[in-house]
Amino acid sequence: MESMHTVRVTGKGVLHLKPDTTRISLTLTGVDPAYADALAHCEADTQAVRDALAALGFSKDDLKTLQFSVDAEYEGYDDHGVYKNRFVGFRYRHACKVEFASDNALLGRVLYALAHGAAQPELSIAYTVRDAEAAKNRLIDAAVSDARAKAQVLAEAAHVALGEILSIDYARSEADLAVRPMQRNLLMKAEAADASYRFDIEPDDIEATDTVTVVWRIG
Repeated sequence: MESMHTVRVTGKGVLHLKPDTTRISLTLTGVDPAYADALAHCEADTQAVRDALAALGFSKDDLKTLQFSVDAEYEGYDDHGVYKNRFVGFRYRHACKVEFASDNALLGRVLYALAHGAAQPELSIAYTVRDAEAAKNRLIDAAVSDARAKAQVLAEAAHVALGEILSIDYARSEADLAVRPMQRNLLMKAEAADASYRFDIEPDDIEATDTVTVVWRIG
């Protein structure tokens, strides 16, 4: 239990980060009557995406799986006033991502290649930072500094001395260090003269926040 001669302060760290990495998130999905067919269809779609990226210089390991599933799918129908479900097939879903140093020209080539490949993924584009761990550590440092500054103001206002730190309470957040100018959409097979879509995107800065609660002895 805290002594009466303590001060508890929550500091807030705020960072504005310039994105340096483009992340394309892709979702491949479809329904097949048999489980084996769904697996095969998913593998074919995934390979088509890998092939499209490989033609632009990416390695097979650059495509990272985020989530994979194959589940039975049913649809509802009205059978003479009685609502029933019937089996439709097996839906596969493969969510994956590819990241690269932000480059609008490369982004245009990647999107064109995906749009004109054998698979038709849904996608979203996000801009993030390559070294997210370093950014989160900077947030902690800023939050602790803010807590100390606030505690010092309180101690001076109360005419007491700020003593040793008794405890630090921090629950590391999973801050989403990204901005998303393009949400999930289907790629359209629009033709382009140079096998590339033209983009002139300048993403906004990422605003990241985190908090730390610190208890000091005062006297």
